[in-house]
Amino acid sequence: VGMAQAGLRPVVEVMFVDFIGTCLDQVYNHMAKNHYMSGGRVRVPMVLKTAVGCIGDGAQHSQVLSGLFAHLPGLKLAFPSCPADARGLLMMAIETDDPVIFFEHKRLLMTKTSELNYAGDVYSASIPFGKAAVVRSGTDATVVASGWMIQEAVDAAALLASEGIEIEVIDLRTILPWDKDLVLTSALKTGALLVVDEDYLSFGVAAEIVATVAENSVGASIRLGRHAVPDVPIPASAVLEGVVIPTASSIAENLKKLLK
Repeated sequence: VGMAQAGLRPVVEVMFVDFIGTCLDQVYNHMAKNHYMSGGRVRVPMVLKTAVGCIGDGAQHSQVLSGLFAHLPGLKLAFPSCPADARGLLMMAIETDDPVIFFEHKRLLMTKTSELNYAGDVYSASIPFGKAAVVRSGTDATVVASGWMIQEAVDAAALLASEGIEIEVIDLRTILPWDKDLVLTSALKTGALLVVDEDYLSFGVAAEIVATVAENSVGASIRLGRHAVPDVPIPASAVLEGVVIPTASSIAENLKKLLK
């Protein structure tokens, strides 16, 4: 924080987001607030990178915790879903004069680009924050997600396409700020919205997005749903982890229920 306030643009790393508690005071009370508390005289242009998500590492190494940061004014939060966006969003995170939390999903870090069903444009320049992307167009329902959940959502859309159900998949790219206009426009078009989140279900990003769409679509007929991690610690067992984390098949099943 001090380096950023002194004019540098530091990029620092906390190995796992689960360990963020060791420096939470610096994040919540200094990194996020010093610009406001100085009356705009002090800027904090820094990036805090951290690895998130499930790869079989158990309860203390598998969380996402996007809701923890999304709740706090003063921060920006980026969560790329593919290599191209990781590059473009990191460039923007370094260029911006505001403090940025930058999520890197461990599964994305460990997967070859050739093995991804969605890799984006690898030659992307800086990607503006708050500008979501339509990864797949559809007419029957909208899925909104970020990070690795986009990979699962694209697979789910392919599964349902074989049954004649066309799903629109929107990649938030950034959670703070998030593209409210695009999400609302898509939900009004398809008439159904499922928000998929790898964070815990209660009081999370999915709830905020669903509430925002509901508040801004009074009189419209939109079916709304959330699909996230139940409020339990992430199991170490691969079998049990697969039960609590949204997957392509579980996303597809939730969409079918939403459309009944």
